[in-house]
Amino acid sequence: MTAKRLTAALLVAITSLSACQRETGPDPLELTGKMFVFNYRLAYATYMITLTKTEQVADGSTVTATFEDPSGGPPLTLDRKLFPKLDKVVLESPDVTCVKKQKPYAVTIEVKGPDGAILQTLKTTVISNLDQDIMPAEALVVGPAYDKNPDVFKNGKAPEHFQTAKCPV
Repeated sequence: MTAKRLTAALLVAITSLSACQRETGPDPLELTGKMFVFNYRLAYATYMITLTKTEQVADGSTVTATFEDPSGGPPLTLDRKLFPKLDKVVLESPDVTCVKKQKPYAVTIEVKGPDGAILQTLKTTVISNLDQDIMPAEALVVGPAYDKNPDVFKNGKAPEHFQTAKCPV
């Protein structure tokens, strides 16, 4: 084999190997916050995860979050597009019920490139310092003006004791 052919073969091999690597370098997202959000006015709870970009991502990249369902059902999923110019990513789950104090709930986050290839996987847990039974059983307000919920405030008066959320499981 001549030197020219050997050099050409090495260049092809090096190019092939570098094509297998991500061009963005280290992981594109960093976990910066995680918590449960309890909205007592509307009587719901959600997971909230915040991430910060540490590397640029290609246009068309997405993030998929999978949240453990505290009530024991199948995992809840959320898909979001990543925008190259935005440095912060906020993921809020669908509403959850049966959150228990001091119990760790699993969350998995996958960052996918425009071609669907997984660029990064983050696994974490979220722990609440409150049980969901501190929440009212029904929304305290309704409508866009946050009017008092007539099912809770009978004749416009607050009940002596608010019914609290119960876990159906």
